Amino acid sequence: MGKLSIVLFIINGLCSLNSFASPHILPNMVHEKVLKNGLKILVKEDRRAPVVVSQIWYKVGASYEHDGITGLSHVLEHMMFQGTDNLEPGEFSKIIAENGGRENAFTGADYTAYFQTMEASRLEVSMKLEAERMQNLKLQEKEFEKELQVVMEERRLRTEDKPQGQTYEYFKALAYTSSPYRNPIIGWMQDLKDMKVDDLAAWYKQWYSPNNATLVIVGDVQSEQVFNLAEKYFGPIPAVAFEPVKKRIEVPQVGVRRGIVKQNAKVPYLLMGFKVPVLNSVEDDTDVYALEVLSGVLSGGSSARLPSNIVRGSQVASSASAGYDMNARLPTLFLFDGTPAQGNSVQQLEEALLQQIKLLQMDLVTQKELDRIKAQVIASSVYEKDSNFYQAMQLGMLETVGVGWQKADEYVEKIKAVTAEQVRNAAKKYLNEDHLTVVHMMSQGGSDES
Repeated sequence: MGKLSIVLFIINGLCSLNSFASPHILPNMVHEKVLKNGLKILVKEDRRAPVVVSQIWYKVGASYEHDGITGLSHVLEHMMFQGTDNLEPGEFSKIIAENGGRENAFTGADYTAYFQTMEASRLEVSMKLEAERMQNLKLQEKEFEKELQVVMEERRLRTEDKPQGQTYEYFKALAYTSSPYRNPIIGWMQDLKDMKVDDLAAWYKQWYSPNNATLVIVGDVQSEQVFNLAEKYFGPIPAVAFEPVKKRIEVPQVGVRRGIVKQNAKVPYLLMGFKVPVLNSVEDDTDVYALEVLSGVLSGGSSARLPSNIVRGSQVASSASAGYDMNARLPTLFLFDGTPAQGNSVQQLEEALLQQIKLLQMDLVTQKELDRIKAQVIASSVYEKDSNFYQAMQLGMLETVGVGWQKADEYVEKIKAVTAEQVRNAAKKYLNEDHLTVVHMMSQGGSDES
């Protein structure tokens, strides 16, 4: 697992939906349409370059899985490139490449998404291919066995052969009791070994349908053109009747949880996490935005408190960071991680981090710190508009996790409204032992005093 980083700032340039407004008047507006079969389409016109980003997001990921079937969403993502009734394995990617495009996909805890970046006039190629694999995926045993081995090797390389990767898996399994976030996105190895092609077929049939998807298009296009193409290629695909997703709410934590992981590693490592709410889990979002600012105070750049106070200051840590994903589908963790500096222990690093938290609970953050974080937000909202891909990703992610794409409009103003008192209150309320899980990774056969 790489070092945690502060959650990327959400774009702020999206105007309120108004299907009758002219794009010349509202150049940053998002056009929305829902087809009769339930497919939601979001279009943002951006004419700075003759390119287009096409993304399709499905409301299914690792958090929809349960014990025994972990990894299904990710393996199915691999299989979506391995043939349909009308395409041979690998032909999807070949056609995109022949048209000068780039494509890939990713699976998260709360979604699975597929994307292409192409010259704008080639958008129809992308949409035709995505519609084909939404309804006509051909799951062949030979291709399944091959891709399953690829995923298993990916798991070995990224997790089982990476001390910090294994530690992070153990940490999540310890931190969560009933939340599906306790399972790894790639799946547990035994579940992968037990997986059958029929499991994938059932998962595909259950979740891959127009009424469980959002199509996002950003680039040099006209919204009506996009809607017409979507109607042509996706419109005939029938909707699927869904059973309501069962609520899997994390049981209340009643005290600090601790664990030790022994690894063949050169340096020890620390993970800490506090249970916190997200936009999806609260009616009053004051605490959520305060926690977002708090993450910036701690870890938002080289002048933030963790690098200033315990990396360069006391030099307890060689690295330390904090991070928070306010846009998760379910309540999540406010995370800290770090590596102690030579001559210091993981325990000393933990104590240093807890001391930084205590200071936030006792004293108000300075106006200078608040101004720095808010300036970063405004700058990020400008820079991120330079990327069609990032704009599309924010729309698709917010919509798919249930927050709603319109929330992107609110981000900058909500952050600017956060006060020092709200930051302190959030630190007191959530960053305490009743919500805390701690894992020390130690060198095999040694102690965390290394």
